[in-house]
Parts: sequence; C-alpha cells; structure tokens
Amino acid sequence: SYNTVGIKTDIILISSVLFLHADELAVICQRELKSNLKKKFQCVFEGIAKQGNPTLLNKIYTELYITEGGTGAVNNEHELRQIETTTRKQARPETAIKCNDIFKPLTGQDKPIRTVLTKGVAGIGKTVSLQKFILDWAEGKANQDVQFVFSFPFRELNLMKGENTFIELLNHFSMETKQSRISNYNMYKVLFIFDGLDECRLPLDFQKNKICCDVTESTSVDVLLTNLIKGNLLPSALLWITTRPAAANKIPSGCVDQVTEVPGFNDPHKEEYFRKRFSDEDLASRIISHIKTSRSLHIMCHIPVFCWISATVIEHMLKHKRKEKPKTLTEMYTHLVVFHTKQINEKYLGKEETGPHWNKESIQQLVNGNLIFNEEDLKEAGIDVNEASVYSGLCTQLFKEECGLYHNKVYCFEHLSIQEFLAAVYVFLSFINNNENLVDKLQTKDEPEVTFYKSAVDKALRSETGNLDLFLRFLLGLSLESNQKHLQGLLTKTRSSSQSHEETVKYIKKKIRENPFPERSINLFHCLNELNDHSLVEEIQNYLSSGSLSKAKLSPAQWSALVFVLLTSEKELDVFDLKKYSRSEKGLLRLMPVVKASRAALLSGCGVTEEGCASLVSALDSNPSHLRELDLSNNELKDSGVKLLSDGLENPHVNWRL
Repeated sequence: SYNTVGIKTDIILISSVLFLHADELAVICQRELKSNLKKKFQCVFEGIAKQGNPTLLNKIYTELYITEGGTGAVNNEHELRQIETTTRKQARPETAIKCNDIFKPLTGQDKPIRTVLTKGVAGIGKTVSLQKFILDWAEGKANQDVQFVFSFPFRELNLMKGENTFIELLNHFSMETKQSRISNYNMYKVLFIFDGLDECRLPLDFQKNKICCDVTESTSVDVLLTNLIKGNLLPSALLWITTRPAAANKIPSGCVDQVTEVPGFNDPHKEEYFRKRFSDEDLASRIISHIKTSRSLHIMCHIPVFCWISATVIEHMLKHKRKEKPKTLTEMYTHLVVFHTKQINEKYLGKEETGPHWNKESIQQLVNGNLIFNEEDLKEAGIDVNEASVYSGLCTQLFKEECGLYHNKVYCFEHLSIQEFLAAVYVFLSFINNNENLVDKLQTKDEPEVTFYKSAVDKALRSETGNLDLFLRFLLGLSLESNQKHLQGLLTKTRSSSQSHEETVKYIKKKIRENPFPERSINLFHCLNELNDHSLVEEIQNYLSSGSLSKAKLSPAQWSALVFVLLTSEKELDVFDLKKYSRSEKGLLRLMPVVKASRAALLSGCGVTEEGCASLVSALDSNPSHLRELDLSNNELKDSGVKLLSDGLENPHVNWRL
C-alpha cells in the first residue's frame, strides 16, 4: 500500500541522514585527531630542551631504513653484542623499507599485511620512526588511505585497571573519538600503534584468554589486546607493534604478518645526524672526525641516542677548548654525567659543584633491572620527587620525566647503557670507599684491588647472554685514575696503581688465551681498550698490513684478536674469504664469529671436513646469523658432512644456499 511504501521511503531517508551524519562526524574527528597528533609529535626533546627549546622533528629527523627482520625469534644476547653484530650487516637495497611504506607488501608478497612487529635494541630509533610516521600522516604527506591512527604506549596500558569495552579503551586514549561518539570502526581503515612491547606488564595470554569479537563487550585490557592482535576484534584494522628483541616472542608468530628490524644508523646516517644537529659545519666536522678516531665510539654511534650523547659531550669540550676528548665509553659517560650534573646545579639550584653528589643507596635501587619507575619507586629509593623534577633535564641523560594520561609522572632511563654505567659507578664506589665487593660477596674485606677486578671479569664470563659485558667495561674503565678524578665528589679515597693495572691487563689476556669460544673474548678486547692496552690488536694489525698473516702460526689469543679486528673493522664484511687469513679447518673454527656476521663465506679448498660442517650448521642455526651463501667446493666433506649440511637446509629457521 501507499502507507507501506511511504514508511519504507522515510526509513531509507532517515538512514541516509544518519550515515551522512556519521561520515561528517568521522571527517571532523579525523581533522581534530590530525591536528592534535601534529602538535604532539612535531617536536622532539633532547637534553634540557624540554625546559624551553624543543627541536622540530622534521628538521633533525634522519631517515632510518627498516629492514625485513625474518622471524620473531627471541634473541637473548646482550643488546651491546647485537649492536656490534648489526654494524657488520649492511641492509641490501631490496630489503630496506621506509617507515611510511611499512604496510606495503614486499616484492613477491601477495598477502596483505595486517600486523607488523618491528624489533630493535633500546635507543635505536623505533619510537622516533613511529613519531615520524604519525607526523607525516597528520600533515597529509603519506598513508592518506588510512582514516584514523591511534597510538597506545604499553607503559600507559599497564596502568589501565578493571574492565573496559574496546570503545572505552580507545576513548580513554583519544579525546577526539570520545567527542565524536564513533563506534563502528569496521567502516573505516584504522591503524593501531603499540609502542614498547618489552615494557608490557600484562600477561598477554593468547592461549587462555576468552574470545571477544564485540567492541562494546566489557572485559580486561589483556583480553581486548589479545583479541585485537588475533584478529577477533576489528579484523580489518592495521597493527604496528614495536619491541626490543628479547620480548619479540610475546606475540605468537601466527599473529604477525611481517617482522621488521630497525638496524640503526649506518656511517652516512651518523654524519647526516651530526650535520643536522649543528648548524656550525666546522663544529660538526670536528665532532665527526673525533668519533672516527675511536672505533668503539664509532660503533656505539650506530645507536641514535649515543650520537646525541657524543654530540653533547664533545661539543661542550670543544667549546671549552679541552685538549683531552673522550676516546673510550667510560670517558664519554663520565663526562656526560659530570657535565649535566654541573649544568643542572648551576641553572636550577644556584650553585656550582665539582662533581655529582649522588646518594649511592638510591643508585642501588635504580639499577635493579627496571628501566621505568614511578614516584613510589623513587620514594622507596630515598629520592625526593620534587628534586627529581628539578633534575628532569639531567633525567633525559640519566632518567627522564614523562607525564602520561593519568597525570602521574614516570621516570625512565634514556638508554640502558646509562643505567649500566651508574651500576658500575655504584659497585666501584662500594669497593673503593667501603672495601665492599658487591660483585663477589664471598670475598673477604681488605682484598687487593686486582682481586676485585678479577672477580668482575670471572662473573661476566660466566654469563652466557653477556648481560654484564658493558657493566664490566665501565667498571674496568673506572679503575683508571684519569676517570676517577672526575668523581672526586663521590670518592673518599683513590685506589689506582700501575701494578694493579698491569695485573688486571695480564689477567684479561690470560682469559683470552684460555677461552675456547672466540665470540666470548670479543668483550675482553673492549675491556683492554677501556684500560688503554692495545698490544694484542696491534700485533694482528701488523700481520695484516705486512700480508704475512696466512703464513703465521697464531696463538689462541692472536686468533681471538683477529676475530675482534675483523668484526670491528670499518671494512664491510659482506663476503668473507677464509683463504686471506688461513687455509685450514682450524682457521675456520677460530673465525666462526666472522663467518656468522658475513652474508657469504668462501671456504673453497680450505680443508673443511665433517667437523667443520657440524660447526657451520650450528652457527647457521644460531640467532643471530646473517650467513646466506656458502662456497664449500674442493673440500673433503664426505657423505657424513654433506648429510649434516643437507639436514641443516631443511631447518625452517635457516635461510641459506650452497
């Protein structure tokens, strides 16, 4: 009848108006969201810039290529080791991805990418890459097919208590969506960014959590996240998750479409950073030149945060015409802490100090392993919260103050290396001032200084993951009087003798000779560098420069020195030719860490047998290993060796060819 037709027409008209209204709301919401995200992410804060002089992200941003990262397998190595390995691995052009292209399928990929997991060590640039992606979207420069971008830092998700619907969770983090009252996000292309999976304190129980498919169902944040990641909630949404390597396995591999990695700055990136950082070209060139004189500093500049640390310290020293500029990590971090402590004292406390006066008990609490602390943690550590706020400029170097959605301040170390430096300072002071050996509490008081350092070396070597490697380098570096003079405000006495120094060096060389695993000796060479002893390395460099290395009969210590020299060389290790150094299987076994760090290894005619094949398969199956090609022609592998290699090829985690 006419009435029926009229009613149907009215319903269609009302529905059209509602849809039009919803679209208008979405446009308004998107406009407000972009405006607010632009304000939030257009600036970065370095040093005490937060007190007034922010830097535009677009001005200082150095393009970081993200690389295809293989699997989400966990890597338990200390991040320092991962940095040193990654510096040898140059990204091939076909695997490099710009941050704005993170959801574009790679060549040969047909399946659309829903979830990306990006790995990278602390300070490598994961968060800044996210900020640049968001800023470019907000400014209309990239990814305009995405209608909404929402960012959820895990450190803030940790604070969410009780049950919420997904819409309530989203509205909590985004005032724009709350005002627009949008609820049907399946109608739009939405990206959710989750930064800092390694900081997540939620269980993320993908096996036991109940299924939730409704954005209006009230449940725990943990259930909401696992269902969003599994695709039960908003299956059409895009997800980008960042993490440090050790936490990569918190998300099942089946829930991730692509794993990527932020490898940090390559050499051109380092120069670009310093030239953008300083408008004075001469100053930038002098800083770059100095960084290149120290291989250990140059390697650490692979991390953007360390580039900033180096820039801060060396700029200060050049402006004050200081002749001695830091060449070791201990020198760099000592100058950083002393300089910024004095700067904060003068600017905010109206006094000048000769050195930092920290409460050692506070340091002990802060170095227990957490990177993030709230106000309660600081109070328990005996730190005045108001004083911590005054020191928030210094906190960007030591621990920085952040204000989240809950308006409660969170303090976190800018980089784990600063935390480990403070740990070394605390342990060092406990021994020097109180004769207390915190490294080995079984040791008696009044023990010789060299016994203290020996116990630290032994404890670091016992760690399979190398979690004490950087701590040991700092601790041994602090044994030098040249570094102790900067800590006069903390030292009640100095204990540094040439005899103790010589005995410590001798002990480290003994451990290098005794260690059957060359990769475990690499950090000991860094320790010798902190102690200003370069004798073993210089021996090998003389062999290399004279071209007589392949004929020389090397000692175990010299083989380890060769591994160290090759892994820390400026020359790219894309293809490793064993014959340049040795034509024997013994040489292959000794240089296996170098083989693992190379893309291709030429082992033709080097006497490789079944034993060498077994070591190669083991190396290829390890994490990390960058080896993709092997030339094993003209070797007596026998059937047993070939079978080992064949079985290795069938391993799904191994990607290489003979």
